[in-house]
Amino acid sequence: MEEVVVLIVGAGPAGLATAACLNQLSIPYVILERDDCSASLWRNRAYDRFKLHLAKEFCELPHMSYPVDAPTYIPKNQFIKYLDDYIEHFNIQPKYHTTVESCTYDENKECWSIVARDATKCTSVSYMAKFLVVASGENSAANIPMIPGLEGFPGVAIHSSNYKSGTQYSGKNVLVVGCGNSGMEIAYDLASHGANTSIVIRSPIHVMTKELIRSGMTLVQYLPLKVVDALLVMMAKFIFGDLSRHGITRPKIGPETGRSAVIDVGTAGLIKKGVIKVLGGITKISGKTVEFQGGNESSFDAIVFSTGYKSTVNNWLKGGESMLNNDGLPNKEFPNHWKGGNGLYCAGLARRGLAGIAMDARNIANDIKSTIDSIFN
Repeated sequence: MEEVVVLIVGAGPAGLATAACLNQLSIPYVILERDDCSASLWRNRAYDRFKLHLAKEFCELPHMSYPVDAPTYIPKNQFIKYLDDYIEHFNIQPKYHTTVESCTYDENKECWSIVARDATKCTSVSYMAKFLVVASGENSAANIPMIPGLEGFPGVAIHSSNYKSGTQYSGKNVLVVGCGNSGMEIAYDLASHGANTSIVIRSPIHVMTKELIRSGMTLVQYLPLKVVDALLVMMAKFIFGDLSRHGITRPKIGPETGRSAVIDVGTAGLIKKGVIKVLGGITKISGKTVEFQGGNESSFDAIVFSTGYKSTVNNWLKGGESMLNNDGLPNKEFPNHWKGGNGLYCAGLARRGLAGIAMDARNIANDIKSTIDSIFN
């Protein structure tokens, strides 16, 4: 049994940022990571052409900026280099290959009791922690919807986390399911590599350029949200025209106050040209034939599910109801989501990207420092 002040679960950007903030306040911690590396989502599950969708000034972790010569939109490999430099700079030493199996709050000892599995030694390790930080991410497990007939699909059916490049799909009929940033970018990548590409778009979305989002995130510091929303929607209409004729409708609420925007990398232009076909929701799959709402049918060689991820924290955390719901996501809305009861915190679960992670990490470290100070003063 090892007694620690703070135990952080997860060595992705959220866990690393929290560790760095604790480091700055001289608060000891242990950070556990189930994979063999930090930020495994970025290293192992991000497609080759991936870049950060927001400008670099909104994607820095606490206490360390990007190099002055870094591009405005950071490519995947440069972001991984930034994380490696971050780990070295703050001397963060995650315990890799260590999976948390259970975590419960001990009322008598007023500590969190954690049991983990060290895969390298094939042994169990136990910790007692005054504070527990859940930084295992909202992207812990790939989410693939239940579709009648999917199990009998004879082609390639993968989650976007396993997609790397469209090179191998040239000349094939490929369906992308999901129209978030990853789905739209994967569709563009597939089409650029010569695949006959279709994409399922079921819900209204805001399509924006990177520059519009950057301007909006800057303006919102000086203008009311509704005003910024109106400006962004007006400019998007001017840039992209009427996308409803091509199967893309806009939500009734704006991109800042409501639904997140999809940042276009060229996909909208290919949809308008007919290079990428927009389809509705899937009703069933029969062999290679996919049937869509309205009765349309098409044959596909491959399906890429860009349908997001789900949190697995409730599989191991018991007693987290003060902070997390049944889906393992915060009960409270941003920015008040990060703190639960009994010294429980979460970082990176608010769907606010790297900027949200930086805010969470600072809030958590400062709150822990305040609590410690109050105990000894």
